[in-house]
Amino acid sequence: MSGEDKSQVDEMQPETVTDAVDSAAAADETVETAAEQASEADVDALQLALAQAQDQTAALMDQELRTRAEMQNIRRRAEQDVEKAHKFALEKFTNELLPVVDSLERAIEASVSDDEAVKVLREGVEMTLNMFVSGLGKFNVEQHNPAGEAFNPELHQAMSMVPNPEVPANHVMAVMQKGYSLNSRLIRPAMVIVSKGAE
Repeated sequence: MSGEDKSQVDEMQPETVTDAVDSAAAADETVETAAEQASEADVDALQLALAQAQDQTAALMDQELRTRAEMQNIRRRAEQDVEKAHKFALEKFTNELLPVVDSLERAIEASVSDDEAVKVLREGVEMTLNMFVSGLGKFNVEQHNPAGEAFNPELHQAMSMVPNPEVPANHVMAVMQKGYSLNSRLIRPAMVIVSKGAE
């Protein structure tokens, strides 16, 4: 302390010195309080920023998971579409061939005769039909002949219902046209006559 300052302090009254000390202490407390408040404000701001960052991170992670799930769904659907395209590419072609099979079967049914020429013709048609059905089987085309089976509306198309005490009700009495499926998917229902049972 310079001599001039010392002389000023010496000139001060004790009460004035005490007030000055109190003021200085109060100022220190004010500074400390302000510092504490500033520190608390910084902590609050940091906590708020941290919470916002955590929310944004959670939202981004959720969005990423959704995007991955959607990509997996798209990939799975594409694979299923390709698989279906491979499995059922022959559906239209098969449907075009089925009337040929029907015609061969009708030709066999109509060629009941003891005439040797008709027998030879019938054998030829039977061989052709067997080769045809066997060839379709190699491409997973299955023939369904539901004669005597219970009527199933998912596989059979009823042409009519006829009373018949010899056949249980709701069973197939006769098959007018056989059904077909490709890779276990029905491509043509069997046309059938269904028994009403005894009346």
